[in-house]
Amino acid sequence: MKNEIFNIAYPAIYAGTQKSEINFFEGAPDLIKLFNPTEENVQDKADSRRRFFVTDATVASLEVMKPFIHKFNDGICGKDCLLILGSGEPYKTIESVLKIVSEAVKAGFTRKDVFVGIGGGVICDTTAFAASIFKRGAAVQFVPTTLLAMVDASVGGKSGCDFDNCKNIIGTFFPAEKLYYFPEFISTLPENQYNSGLAEAFKTALLFDEEMYELFKNESERINKRDMEILEKIIFKCVRAKAAIVEKDFTEKGERAFLNLGHTFAHALESVAGLGAETHGAAVAWGIGRAVELSVKKEYCLEAFKKEIFSILEKYNWETTAVPAITKGGGFGERLLSLMHKDKKNTGSSVRLILQKGLKQTFIEEVSDSEILSVLK
Repeated sequence: MKNEIFNIAYPAIYAGTQKSEINFFEGAPDLIKLFNPTEENVQDKADSRRRFFVTDATVASLEVMKPFIHKFNDGICGKDCLLILGSGEPYKTIESVLKIVSEAVKAGFTRKDVFVGIGGGVICDTTAFAASIFKRGAAVQFVPTTLLAMVDASVGGKSGCDFDNCKNIIGTFFPAEKLYYFPEFISTLPENQYNSGLAEAFKTALLFDEEMYELFKNESERINKRDMEILEKIIFKCVRAKAAIVEKDFTEKGERAFLNLGHTFAHALESVAGLGAETHGAAVAWGIGRAVELSVKKEYCLEAFKKEIFSILEKYNWETTAVPAITKGGGFGERLLSLMHKDKKNTGSSVRLILQKGLKQTFIEEVSDSEILSVLK
């Protein structure tokens, strides 16, 4: 992948920024060269803003990140600051968001400055949420370091955190003004996090991209081995697809909701299992299977479509059984259904689900409790 730049445009009436500039880079990530955390911003010498960098302990410990992290003494380097949070879903909390805000206030940042999230989906979401509420809104930028963040979480302006054992129940629409993509970060991921990102990419293929779907169907061996040529193609396709739909429906009033395929099931599963016990992508892949199963039961799609989807899910070791092994205790269906009713995407008393009649044939429907329970046992 050569260095490339393209933009996502947003309606001017929304807070944050009117566009996201997405930069793709070849080779090993070099954040010192990218940001030069002293007095100048190498990428944009006219940008004199202070930068408040936020990352987590896992990312900070990566060999490729150590030169950048070592630039900061007690969290400060020149006019810039660095905050390192705990890693993973257990830290996707309002306390983490307020920690970012609190440290930025202590360091004297203004709303003309910029927050920079360096990490996966948790860091991107919490940093953007903190930026959106800091003095009524400061700019935010991202360096996504996980496949999931690259193909989904960093793009499109959703920010937020978990609360009261519910996924992403607090948040704002607040897009990043710039994103810096280094696909080489993928080589640093543990297998479960890599696999998690693949699930979000597969979701995008089901929704929008037949060529990417065929890659998942026919090139599982190369994809599972992290073939960079294929991964760069997948990342670029996912970003392009999400950019196109976000430009049309920024605040999820219509088609953007399609991106929630599998997610209502998934978010409830993550809560039932205990937030952080299952990766988001693994839960999404399971949720896609439940959505397809329901589509078959309602005679929206053919059994052959379901069988093909399930065969692909199995190639990536994603769960296809109605009751995942990670769950404990009885009454799984009822517990999951109760949480699905709390999902932020619901607009009435019924659960809204994203279903498909086939590849790229997607629609939204309110589904009865009995129909949902029928695919959870």
